[in-house]
Amino acid sequence: MKAVLHLFDFRQKVNYRSEILSGFTVALALIPEAVAFSLIAGLPPLIGLYAAFVMGLVTAVLGGRPGMISGATGAVAVVIASLVHTHGQEYIFATVILAGIIQMLAGIFRLGKFIRLVPQSVMYGFVNGLAIVIFMAQLAHFKTTDANGVTHWLEGKSMLTMVGLVLLTMAVIWGLPKLTRAVPASLAAILLVSAIAIGMGIDTRTVGDIASIHGSFPPFHLPEVPFSWNTLQVIFPYALVVAGVGLIESLLTLNIIDEITESRGHGNKECVAQGIANVTSGFFFGMGGCAMIGQSLINISSGARARLSGIFAAVMLLVFIMFGASLIERLPIAALAGVMVMVSIGTFEWASLRSFGKMPLHDVLVMVVVAGVTVLLHNLALAVLIGVIIAALVFAWENAKRIRARKYTDEHGVKHYEIFGPLFFGSVAAFNEKFDVQNDPVEVVIDFRESRVADMSGIEALNRITERYQKAGKKIHLRHLSADCRQLLKNAEQIIDVNIMEDPAYRVATDMIAEADGK
Repeated sequence: MKAVLHLFDFRQKVNYRSEILSGFTVALALIPEAVAFSLIAGLPPLIGLYAAFVMGLVTAVLGGRPGMISGATGAVAVVIASLVHTHGQEYIFATVILAGIIQMLAGIFRLGKFIRLVPQSVMYGFVNGLAIVIFMAQLAHFKTTDANGVTHWLEGKSMLTMVGLVLLTMAVIWGLPKLTRAVPASLAAILLVSAIAIGMGIDTRTVGDIASIHGSFPPFHLPEVPFSWNTLQVIFPYALVVAGVGLIESLLTLNIIDEITESRGHGNKECVAQGIANVTSGFFFGMGGCAMIGQSLINISSGARARLSGIFAAVMLLVFIMFGASLIERLPIAALAGVMVMVSIGTFEWASLRSFGKMPLHDVLVMVVVAGVTVLLHNLALAVLIGVIIAALVFAWENAKRIRARKYTDEHGVKHYEIFGPLFFGSVAAFNEKFDVQNDPVEVVIDFRESRVADMSGIEALNRITERYQKAGKKIHLRHLSADCRQLLKNAEQIIDVNIMEDPAYRVATDMIAEADGK
């Protein structure tokens, strides 16, 4: 019973009014997004709407971040579009199910912790790029397609009407919180602008102009694909990418919501929930998806902090599909576009612009590259991966330059090299340059008190330097190797000849000489 209470957050204080109103706002904002992503993937609109309902409900109940919203997303739509074109929608359902299984395994094996490897510069680039993508996506609402299939900008009265309604929506969202927070500003803006447009009979584009959203409860459906090795070969690459994109986007969104709410979500729990949601989506005519940062920010900014808002949003979305389609289809696109423009403005990390000229150049470069890849390719996972790789390479280069050696010869004529900095693939060349084998005395000590051997390249570097000293007829001692370094050396002996004699008692050569003299 305690587990159930914890699952639904009944033990914590919940502002039911804020949760319900926030959920209602999110449900309205989900509709055009889900329809648009379905069309991007080449699928019927209801498949995106069903995915938004299933993903939203399952992750709201089981997810690791209360208040976060999941649904059909553009990142997933872009990945599966070519599969739809070549094999049809049935393969999409099988792909989503397999992707969900991969995500569940990632959560079970606690791989969600690897999101910690994403540096702040990548986070800024991701958020800023996503804000630009959200804004640019709204520009499509200011265009129309003529009878010849040519897309062009709205003109004259149509453009003025669209711009006016969008600006009115934005003004309400900006100004209402200064007067009262009793009602979420986004919801109030949608209702006010819709009432004006419908009540005054203003001729403007509506949700129904995109596609009909009328449908039934999502039916249970087994993917009609051959259960064979060939099918697995077709869907597995797509499933792997969908799983990766979904987890990266979801975990990054979770981190962003954590920062806003000053609380902590559970990454591995979210991985499992995303997996269960995608598997369920595949069996219920959905295209799958992941966390949606835009809708999550709408939800959080409207005051939601618990699971109830996500559950209510999913349920209301289903109600709209089954019973309220005719009413929802009359909502002006301008109102929803205005909400998303304000989301993009709020999403952008304006403080990151102040880092130019003040933060390290490589951090600024990573931020710009990640944002650029996000905007140009609309592939959030690839953008984050590129950013992490660049940041890792820069980190390796900077650490490679930090290895140094303090050298001195004691009263017994023993040469000491005190190594500072990590010995790894990047610092091997600099490490080798520190030693003067030919001119060193017959006994040498290499002290690793302030260093450690990090990888196989470091082991091989130690192996070669000891070989050089032995060929020169000189004796070498290693001192203060850490326990993990000693284990690394021991493991390496199984695959290469480790030509290293370690001083197990960590005594300097002078102590050994003194003991010999005493005897």
